Amino acid sequence: MKTEQLNKIKIHGENLNVIFHTGREPVALCKALRKLERKGDKIARDWCNGVITQQQYEAQDSNLEDSLDSILNFRKQGIPVFTNGDPRGYILKIKEDYIRENNLEIHTDWGGYGIIAPEIN
Repeated sequence: MKTEQLNKIKIHGENLNVIFHTGREPVALCKALRKLERKGDKIARDWCNGVITQQQYEAQDSNLEDSLDSILNFRKQGIPVFTNGDPRGYILKIKEDYIRENNLEIHTDWGGYGIIAPEIN
């Protein structure tokens, strides 16, 4: 991994720690979240391509959100995290109004939603 890329990942992890207070090492946090992002992307693609049913999608998505909450503890903190079922973009997001109202430093998409696990090159 290039030094510049590693520094960007570290900064993103530090920003996530400011938001979610995980206390985790920033790079390890980002790696764990990227793993969930890839899993969520597969679930969304499988649903959109008819590989799994809506019921299977909902069950797998619920498990994904539970795994995400075990890392970020967003539910108890009242942080509006959600999974986006459209596989054309990132899956793990924070509602845009929360990002804007709290002036948070985090990657965002065109809609202003916070991207929890962006691919950082």
